[in-house]
Amino acid sequence: MHYAELAQARAELTGPGGTFEIEEVEVLGQRLRNYKNAPPSVREFWLSTAAFADRPYLVYGDETLTYAQTHAKADAVAAWLLAHGVKPGDRVAVAMRNFPEWMVIYWACVSVGVAVVGMNAWWTTDEMAYALGDSAPKVLFLDDERLVRVQARPDMVAGIKLVGVRLVAAHPGITPWDDVVANGGAMPDVAVDPEADACIFYTSGTTGNPKGAQLTHRGCVANLFNLMYAGASTARAMQLATGLEPPAEAPIPVTLITTPLFHVTANNCGAYATTAAGGKLVMMYRWDAGEALKLIARERVSSMSGVPVMARELINHPDFLTSDTSSLVALAGGGAQVPPDLVLKIEDKVSTARPGTGYGMTETCGIITSVSGDFFVDKPDTAGPSMPNFEAKCVDDDGNTVPPGAIGELWVKGSSVIKGYINRPDATAASITDGWLHTGDIARIDENGFIFIVDRKKDMVLRGGENVYCAEVEATVYRHAAIAECCVFGVADERLGEEVGVAVVLKPGEVLSDTELREHCAVLIAKHKVPRYVWFLDEPLPRNASGKFLKRELRDRLSPA
Repeated sequence: MHYAELAQARAELTGPGGTFEIEEVEVLGQRLRNYKNAPPSVREFWLSTAAFADRPYLVYGDETLTYAQTHAKADAVAAWLLAHGVKPGDRVAVAMRNFPEWMVIYWACVSVGVAVVGMNAWWTTDEMAYALGDSAPKVLFLDDERLVRVQARPDMVAGIKLVGVRLVAAHPGITPWDDVVANGGAMPDVAVDPEADACIFYTSGTTGNPKGAQLTHRGCVANLFNLMYAGASTARAMQLATGLEPPAEAPIPVTLITTPLFHVTANNCGAYATTAAGGKLVMMYRWDAGEALKLIARERVSSMSGVPVMARELINHPDFLTSDTSSLVALAGGGAQVPPDLVLKIEDKVSTARPGTGYGMTETCGIITSVSGDFFVDKPDTAGPSMPNFEAKCVDDDGNTVPPGAIGELWVKGSSVIKGYINRPDATAASITDGWLHTGDIARIDENGFIFIVDRKKDMVLRGGENVYCAEVEATVYRHAAIAECCVFGVADERLGEEVGVAVVLKPGEVLSDTELREHCAVLIAKHKVPRYVWFLDEPLPRNASGKFLKRELRDRLSPA
C-alpha cells in the first residue's frame, strides 16, 4: 500500500511554501499548530464565496437559491440583526429543521461576529428551556414544531426576540422571516476576532444537562482546511504512486445533507467543504433512504455523508439496484465508527463511489482524522491519520503517554479544539488539560500514524476484569448476512460486573436464533466477547438526532430476564 507516498504528500503539502503549511501560533495562552494560509475568521471565508454568484447553492424540495441570492439574504439578516440591537459577541439561536434559512442565518451571524446557538430540533420543551437559559440568545429563529414547545413554556423566551421561519400562520409577537429579509441591506463591516465564538453547539452528555461547546472562528476555519487537506493529501499520494495526473479542474461537488445542521457533521464538515468549492447543498426534511436515492438521481449528488447506518440503509434499500447512483463518487460515514464490513460493501456495491470516513467531535469543530479510497479499503477498521493541525497521543488513566501501538485514551491538541463549555468551567477543566482535549475514546496509533478507535471509554464493557470493546463485537455481529442493525452494550451482572448484550434488528425476511448468532460470533472472537444477552427487535434501534444509537435507552429498556 502507498503509505510512503502518503507521507511524502503530507510533507509537501504542510511544509514551507505548501498550500497547507503548518505554523505554531499563540492561542489563548497555548502554542498550537495552525494553517498559515487560513483566513482569520469565517467572515472572510463566507464573503469569498460571493464569486460563485450564479451557481446553484441551496436546494430544498423544488426550491433553489443561488450563491448570489443566498448572499443577498444573509446580508439582509445581518443588517436586520444589528439594526435590532444585536452586537458582535452576542448570541442568536436557531431551532428548526434543515431548511435553507438555517444556512442563511448561520452565514449572516458569523459574518458579523455573532455566535450561532444550534438548538437540537429533537429537544423537549424542558431541554429547549435549559439551553435558552444557558446560552441567553438575543434572537431565536424557530419553525412551527419548535413554536409549539415555546408556547407550552412562554417563560423560556422572556426577553428574546422571536422570528418565525416557514410558519403556517401569523402569530402575535413573532416577526415573520419575510419581514427580516424584505428590506435587504449591505453586509455590515465588522472586524471579527479569530478567537471569538462562531457557534455554540451542544454535546449530548451521558448524564445531566448537555454542554454548550464554544467553537471559535479559528477552529471552524482550521476544520475547513483539514477537510480540504484530507482530499488533497490522498489525491497527491495516489498521483505519486500511479503517475496519473488529476483532472485540471476538479468537478463541482453536490452534497446530500442527511444529518442535522446543529451538529458539526452536517454544518462544519458537509456544508463548509461544499461551500468552499462553490458546490450545491441538497437538503432533506428528514432522513429517508428511498427519498435519498431519488435526490441522488435528480440532483446528480456526488457525495453523501452521514452516520454509517445511513449508508447501510441506502445500499440495502429495495430501490438501490434500480436507482441511478452513477453520480456518486464518495459515500462517507462519520459520527460513529464505520463497521469494516460496510467499508467493503460500499466498495463492492457502489461502482462509482469510494468509501470514506472522518472521525471527530463537536469539541474539535469537526474532524480529527480522515481516510478514504484505497487507504480505507486496506485498513477498513481505521479512522485514518490525524489532521496536520493536531498533535495526537494515547494516554493511560494517569495521563501518561503509552508506548507506540498500545491502547489508551486518545488526547489531541490543535487550533480546532474548542475554547471550552459556556458557563461550565468545571467541565472545561475536566475535558482539556494544558490544551490537550480528552476525547473519551480508547484508541491505538499504528506505525503510519493511522488511528484506530477501539471504543468509547465509558461504553466499554468490563467483564470479569477483561475489557470488551463494543465496536469489535458489533463488527463481528454485522458479518452475519441476516443483520440489518445491531448495538452492543454492557448488562449488569452480579458475578462478572458486566456481561455483553446486543440488540439486533434483522433484515426483512431473515430468520436467526440467539444460539445461531452466538455460534457465528464464537468462530470470530474470543469466548468472553460473545454476547450472553441477545434481543431481537421488530422496530429500528433508537437513535439521537445525530443518528447514533442510544445505548443507555436500550440498556434501560431491555430486561436481562
